[in-house]
Amino acid sequence: MDERWKQLLAGYVDNELTARERVEFEQELAVNAELQRELKEFNRLKAVTNQMKYADLPDEVWEAYWQSLYRKIERGAGWVLTSVGAIILLVFGLLQVFSKLYADPTSPLWLKLGLTLGSIGVIILLVSLIRERFFAYKRERYTEVEK
Repeated sequence: MDERWKQLLAGYVDNELTARERVEFEQELAVNAELQRELKEFNRLKAVTNQMKYADLPDEVWEAYWQSLYRKIERGAGWVLTSVGAIILLVFGLLQVFSKLYADPTSPLWLKLGLTLGSIGVIILLVSLIRERFFAYKRERYTEVEK
């Protein structure tokens, strides 16, 4: 079968042809027995695939996954790496903001150290707060309530 008819066949089955392509395809379909067989096969295949559904995993499988040590380590490592990365980027940003102060030899060391440590502390608290809010948002609030 010609490659053009194969392409039009797929479009015809999915109802994606233009009016002109549809007329052209149906004219060829009327005289081409091989194309008629292919159309029947495509329609049968489409009917079968339209009835297919993904099977949901049983609750026991999901429960085992959520309780697995690997998942806990994976999530923990992900949060640690994300938090450390955010802290590093925010500290770098603050260093850029305070770069004139740090470069100035007349600025006292205690001021530089105080700004640095205070800023890092605020950044760590900010990252911790964001993590806590995200954690609380993803949890069902009423799981402990008895019915």
